[in-house]
Amino acid sequence: MVERLVDRLRSIVGARHTADLRPRQLDDWRRLLAECAEAKGGEVSTRTRAAALAQTYLGLDDEGRHAFLRLISLEFGPEPARVAEAHAAYQAAVGMAAQWDAEADLRAALRSARIRILTQFNAIPQGVKFLVDLRADLLRYLEDDAELAPLDRELESRLAAWFDVGFLELQRITWNAPAALLEKLIEYEAVHEIRSWADLKNRLDSDRRLYAFFHPRMPMEPLIFVEVALTDRLADNVQALLDEHAPVFDARRADTAIFYSISNTQAGLRGVSFGNFLLKRVIDDLQRDFPKLRQFATLSPLPGFASWLRKNPQELAADLPDAELGALASGEWARDLATARRINEGLAQLAARYLTLAKASRGDGRLPLDPVARFHLGNGARIERINPLGDASAKGLKQSIGVMVNYLYDLDELEHNVENFAREGAIANSAAVRRLARPKQVQ
Repeated sequence: MVERLVDRLRSIVGARHTADLRPRQLDDWRRLLAECAEAKGGEVSTRTRAAALAQTYLGLDDEGRHAFLRLISLEFGPEPARVAEAHAAYQAAVGMAAQWDAEADLRAALRSARIRILTQFNAIPQGVKFLVDLRADLLRYLEDDAELAPLDRELESRLAAWFDVGFLELQRITWNAPAALLEKLIEYEAVHEIRSWADLKNRLDSDRRLYAFFHPRMPMEPLIFVEVALTDRLADNVQALLDEHAPVFDARRADTAIFYSISNTQAGLRGVSFGNFLLKRVIDDLQRDFPKLRQFATLSPLPGFASWLRKNPQELAADLPDAELGALASGEWARDLATARRINEGLAQLAARYLTLAKASRGDGRLPLDPVARFHLGNGARIERINPLGDASAKGLKQSIGVMVNYLYDLDELEHNVENFAREGAIANSAAVRRLARPKQVQ
């Protein structure tokens, strides 16, 4: 029976390219999706049907995938008549013994066929990864197709539940990990490119740590990972930190842990947040292994800094009146000591104002414009120090004019900082950063 069903499904869902999508093909998809939502034929048949549909989706070109997702989004929502009837029954039952049954009926009416289809996809082999990748496609199409929003909202909600931090596993990754997993780290590193196997080995040496969150259904796919350097100081330069030829530091002497790279790896999990839990779990793990650790800090980029200067030339003119943004991004000025000293002073002041005063246009206008600042400040860190020329790479100069920031995680202040940031948008920062951010006094 199952074999006959598979053969029938293959003949029905075999179109691979947009040119092959005839109205009859869409009708076949529509019928199969409806059968998935209804669990027609029992559990085995439903899983087989869902697996065949998933295989078909993966074989489609980009336009075909878009059409497939539009079909689910537009035609498999809640039934308006059923919702209206259930809502009327609930309103009539409020305050009576039947209220709770009516509430359950209303909740069932609001549960769309889309959710039932997504749940069937989730249950197939590799179903979780399939849905994560499907949402990555969905987010791309959503930029130009607002009618996909209902499907995206429901899929994001499902993924948030399935990827709850309670289900995730924290693992330390070492040089002895499977080669396939190490290759994923090289592919997914989003902050400081891993240039070679020697570079990766250096990042996994005895004075380094790399931790990742995994989902049990995606055991070889890190969801997010953080790279840590164990040192005896607050690091101010990422090139020095990643120098493959530098001597290995004796980790037993370390009093500081520097988080220098945090990479989200799955585009389809955008909006599903677990980075804050990762850092807290990593800090706990490090404290257990290295009781002498006293400081936990980052060495972070300012990914929106150059863009902000481009849009606010008056800010650049205030501190570096003779500078041109393109020339600054080239890094040529850093070769002359006197010029570098003058420009670094101006960049530090500009960066302090950018971090403490520039606000995001979305939301209530209190959150910092810089996404990395929003992340760390929202987790309770404070802006501790600004490091001009902390990243002299081409990428660092292009996005941050080379400036990097230390966000300090003071464990005694975390809760207080989180509450103030959430309630008032208050930005915790050191006295040194506050001095840099002050307007210049008119002479």
